[in-house]
Amino acid sequence: MNHVYVWPHFDPILVKIGPFAIHYYALAYISALVLGWQLMRRLVRQRPAVATHEQVDDFLSWATLGVVLGGRIGYILFYQPVYFLDHLNRTYAVWDGGMSFHGGMIGVAVAILIYCHRRGLDPWFFGDRVAVPVPIGLFLGRIANFINGELWGRPAPAWFPFRMIYPQSGSDVPRYPSELIEATLEGLVLFVVLFTLSRSERIRSQPGYLAGVFVLGYGVARTTAECFRQPDWFLGYLMFGLTMGQLLSLPMIAIGIAMIWRAKRVSRNAAALPA
Repeated sequence: MNHVYVWPHFDPILVKIGPFAIHYYALAYISALVLGWQLMRRLVRQRPAVATHEQVDDFLSWATLGVVLGGRIGYILFYQPVYFLDHLNRTYAVWDGGMSFHGGMIGVAVAILIYCHRRGLDPWFFGDRVAVPVPIGLFLGRIANFINGELWGRPAPAWFPFRMIYPQSGSDVPRYPSELIEATLEGLVLFVVLFTLSRSERIRSQPGYLAGVFVLGYGVARTTAECFRQPDWFLGYLMFGLTMGQLLSLPMIAIGIAMIWRAKRVSRNAAALPA
């Protein structure tokens, strides 16, 4: 049977004490960083070991800075540069949403390069270990989007088994629950793939392989999920009928493939060297 549900009017604030409020959106980021940090502490000591637990602890602050600054700056530049130029006081209001994953990824990549250079670590191996926990954050972030009642889907056909009416969209048209679709593809599915691959020492020994799978996998997942998501009203459809999310994700597919190819080539060359 096909069912139509109404978005359940979640309160985006979990706890509020006077002027202090904890938003689900912020809690999603905090939880993702903590869970990712704990998983990465485990991954970096697996053979071949790439860092110490203390170095992972130290990197957490770098990752946090990369995610927040990169995500917010990316959203401002990619999605609404004119709006934020006219509303500079809104640039820091991250609790209301408005974070770009593509910007956050660039921010974390820069953090990895700088941190590894300063600590004498291999950025490819280190980046592999960082990549595995990232879908946890994507999953929690999309759930927070759903709680906030934002980024709803396009109108869904009658045959779709789980349609949802978003009153905040201004209509009673049943839509795809695109936030949940993205949480599944970008979060759950991608994490299962990466975690499964990370259990193989042969895969872990190919520098950049896991990071490449993440970049490729996210590009495919986001490009697919955008087919169910309503384009941002202030952008609409862009060239070739694509959304901004798809335009930013398509190059990731090519980059991910190149990273995997490089990882395999480096591994083969290393194996061919005389002992």
